[in-house]
Amino acid sequence: MKALVLAGGTGTRLRPFSHTMPKQLIPIANKPVLAHILEDIRAQGITDVGIVVGGYARDIAAKLGDGSAFDLRITYLHQDAPRGLAHGLVIAREFLGEADFVMYLGDNMLPRGIADIVADFRAGGADAQLAVQPVDDPRAFGMAELDDRQRVTRVVEKPAHPVGDLALIGVYVFSPRVHEAVAAIVPSARGELEITDAVQWLVASGHDVRASHYTGYWRDMGTVDDMLECNRELLRTLTPSMAGKADEASELVGPVEIGADSRVVNSRITGPVSIGRGTVIEDSVVGPDTTIGDDCVLSGAGVSYSIVLDTATISGVEGLHGSVIGRAAQVVSAGGDGDGRHHRLMVGDHASVYLLTT
Repeated sequence: MKALVLAGGTGTRLRPFSHTMPKQLIPIANKPVLAHILEDIRAQGITDVGIVVGGYARDIAAKLGDGSAFDLRITYLHQDAPRGLAHGLVIAREFLGEADFVMYLGDNMLPRGIADIVADFRAGGADAQLAVQPVDDPRAFGMAELDDRQRVTRVVEKPAHPVGDLALIGVYVFSPRVHEAVAAIVPSARGELEITDAVQWLVASGHDVRASHYTGYWRDMGTVDDMLECNRELLRTLTPSMAGKADEASELVGPVEIGADSRVVNSRITGPVSIGRGTVIEDSVVGPDTTIGDDCVLSGAGVSYSIVLDTATISGVEGLHGSVIGRAAQVVSAGGDGDGRHHRLMVGDHASVYLLTT
C-alpha cells in the first residue's frame, strides 16, 4: 500500500499566514501539520508516499526532505494550479501504479490516527473506504449517504439540501479501480475534478464503496480558529519534558515542555504549554493551551490560548489571548500602563505591531 498526500492548496482563509508559508506547514503543537500526517501514515506500515505540491513546493520539500526523517520515501508531484482533489490522482497516476493507497488531505488533523479506516479497507475488500463523521452543517462538506450495511449509496459535494449529516473528512483508501473512475469524470461547474464525482461513478457502476465512522477528534485547518482549537486539543496529550532550564523564581504548573537551550526566567507557565528550542521567556505569564516556537523572545509578556511561531518577539504586552503571531514578528508595547484587557492579534510573518495602552 502507498499513500498520497494532497498539499497543493493555497489556504486563502488563513491569510496573512498563508501569504508567506503553506498552510500545511503551519505548526500545531509545535509540529507542522504535514509532519503529523506523515507520522500517522508511517504508523500504518506505509513507507512510500507521494505529496502533491503547488506554489510552495520548495518550502515543503525543504522542510520534509526525502522523507528519511520519518522513515519514509517521499516523491514530490507538482500541480500547476488547484484543479480538484481528483486531479491529484491524475498527477500521481504513474507513482501510484496498481497499488492500493491512502489519500490524505494535507490540511486535515486526525490525532487519533487512521488505523481503523485502513484496517476496515484491508478487511473488507472494498474498492473505496471513506472516512465519515457527523457535522452540524452538511452544506459545507462532501456528504455520504449510506445503507444499513454501511455501504455508500450516494456522495455529493456541498449539497444545498443534504440528506443526513455524514461528512467526508479527508481520508480515503482506494483500490486501483479509482483511476478508471477519475478517467471517466469531467470537471465540475467550478472547473475542478471532484473526488466526490469519482466516488459516485464507482457507486453508480456497481463497485463496492464503504464508509468508516471516525469517532475521534477531526479538524480541517481552514481558519485561524481551527488552528487554535486543534492546537489546544493536541496539547491535551502533551508529555512534560525539560530539555531547557527554568530558574527557581519561575513556576511551572501542569504539563509543560521546554525545548533544548530554552530558558524560563522569573515567569509562570501554566500548562499545557509547549516551548520550542532556543527560546527565552522572562518576567512573563504563559498558558494554558499555548505553543511558543523556536528562538522566540518573550519579555514582560502575557500569552494564553495562542500560537507563537519561530523567532517572534513579544515585549511588554500582556493579555494576548486567541492570537497567532507569525515568524519573526514583533509585538511590543509603545508605552502606557496595561489596563487588564485581552488583545486578540493575527500578526503575519516579519510584521511589527506596537500597542499603546492608556
